[in-house]
Amino acid sequence: MDFSLPHIHEESLATLSKIRHINIPTKEDEKVATTSEKEPSTDELLIEEANNAAAHLFLAKWNNNSKNTYNDNDGDDKMEDNKNKNSSLSAEERRMLMNSASYPERSTPQTERITEDSLVVIFESFDSLSFCYPKKGEIFSNRNGHFPHEDFIGKPFGCKLRSRNNQGWGYVYLLKPTPELWSRSLNHRTQIIHFLDASMIVFYLNIRPNMVVCESGTGSGALSHCIMRSVAPRGMLHTFEFNKQRAEEATKEFASNGVSHISKVYHKDVCGKHGPGGFDQPQASVDAIVLDLPEPWLAVAHAAYCIKRNARLVSYSPCIEQAQKTIEALKKSGFHTIKTMEFRLKENYVDEIEYEMPPTVKRQRIEDNRVYPKEDKEIAGGIAATAAAATATNDNESGKPEEKKGADIEMKSETSRITGGKEKLATQKAERIAEAATSSDTTKTEVVAGSKRKPKTKLVARPFVIMRGHTAFLTFATAGNKLQPKL
Repeated sequence: MDFSLPHIHEESLATLSKIRHINIPTKEDEKVATTSEKEPSTDELLIEEANNAAAHLFLAKWNNNSKNTYNDNDGDDKMEDNKNKNSSLSAEERRMLMNSASYPERSTPQTERITEDSLVVIFESFDSLSFCYPKKGEIFSNRNGHFPHEDFIGKPFGCKLRSRNNQGWGYVYLLKPTPELWSRSLNHRTQIIHFLDASMIVFYLNIRPNMVVCESGTGSGALSHCIMRSVAPRGMLHTFEFNKQRAEEATKEFASNGVSHISKVYHKDVCGKHGPGGFDQPQASVDAIVLDLPEPWLAVAHAAYCIKRNARLVSYSPCIEQAQKTIEALKKSGFHTIKTMEFRLKENYVDEIEYEMPPTVKRQRIEDNRVYPKEDKEIAGGIAATAAAATATNDNESGKPEEKKGADIEMKSETSRITGGKEKLATQKAERIAEAATSSDTTKTEVVAGSKRKPKTKLVARPFVIMRGHTAFLTFATAGNKLQPKL
């Protein structure tokens, strides 16, 4: 893994500035002159002020008196006096620290291509990751096909590799290993600490580069890689495992992953149930301690002996009863600021969806083709008048011929008017239906044409049903100022 590689030094703003301590040049005739007779020149004054500025810039950590000067003309005695007053640095150390060339830019080298025997994380599917160490002549096989290791070597990390069989339909991604990817692809020898709890442990323990950390319960080594990334490049992880087989497998894995120089695996029971317990470290020499044990309260006293003052300790326990017993042991061993927390990771599936845009063309109003009540009344009134006229005709059949003839004419006229009205209404109704049908077809055509616009996308999310990880309680505590005795 890249974090285990030694840092490389590059040019920085400090090195490019070329700030350094400058010795004031002296001439042969000036050596004869006494100090009282000698007057400093302008160049000497400038060099003296430049040296003072460099001392203020680079020696602020050790120099408490800003008025002290560092002039080589005064000899090493004056620098020695300043050293005794303000710090334990020698004159040579001061000159080295005041040289900007001592402050290059340090960075971790990045491995861009896969080499033989290097760790490669293989992405098979969303929830399936594996790993391998490419070697010539070997083949990696899964449900996606067969992938010869020769195809891995020389490829850049992150590339997509297709199988040689199945007409190349199967493929995998070759990823650069990280502690998070390693925890998802490694072979589980025990129940592992997932990266959410691991990140909280590293954060609350204040683990930083070049620290010394002790871990009890190596297991599958998932948390060990997270800690080693934080203490690199010159830190050290002392991890203890009571099972001999798991300890040997962890030692081989650390060597294969290139992190053996910042880790050391011990086959030992730190609780002392199967032999002498403890972490085999001097008193008050460890910066942080991690307890991942079935009975962590048995190891608290041993941890209190080797942990530094005000350093942090964490206990990882699946059951709250374990946390309660551990808290009681922590209080007896002088720990304070004790806090128990539980962390769960809730993942969401995020994706973009396309949806059709609503029509923008305004629909035309479609008139109602029904006969309104007013027209019904007119038709009903005409029918009633015709019936009344027919009744009057029957009653007056015995009347005068002139009156009978006039009634017949009046009835025919009324019947003709009603019939003409019905025909007129029917004609108007047919015209309205035809007009509405034409208008509806036109509107539909316009709506269809308007709906052909480019659909918009929207980012949506939904939570996964299953939450990765398992319930566990993290108990954090801070060591006291009083040194604890060794058991």
